[in-house]
Amino acid sequence: MPVLAEHLDSYVGPDETALVFTGALGGLLRRGNFRRDSGWSAAATGIGMPGLHFHDLRHTGNTLAAQAEASLADLKAQMGHDSVRAAMVYQHATGEADHKIAAALTAQIAASREKPTADRLAASSEPETSR
Repeated sequence: MPVLAEHLDSYVGPDETALVFTGALGGLLRRGNFRRDSGWSAAATGIGMPGLHFHDLRHTGNTLAAQAEASLADLKAQMGHDSVRAAMVYQHATGEADHKIAAALTAQIAASREKPTADRLAASSEPETSR
């Protein structure tokens, strides 16, 4: 965060509505010339991610939010979508989620074994009959 704050202080005007990314003349950065004017390809290659698209950052951010247990409503609001289908794109099944689910189920089973139920108590107090 400190590096980002320093960058914003250096390159973005103090006005609340100041643009974070600008075109060559300081105006709006248009989609058609974004890659060229921003130096995106060189920056992506410089971090070892050649071929990274700007939109990939949105996908990654929303996937991380989903993994942090953001609800579908939260994801929809963050993305600005009304569609549950659009938000579901970011609800990837992950190995980490599988481990959390398995651990929760294991804990529930263990807890149920530790608590004697009325049926178990009744069965253990009845005398065994011989056959």
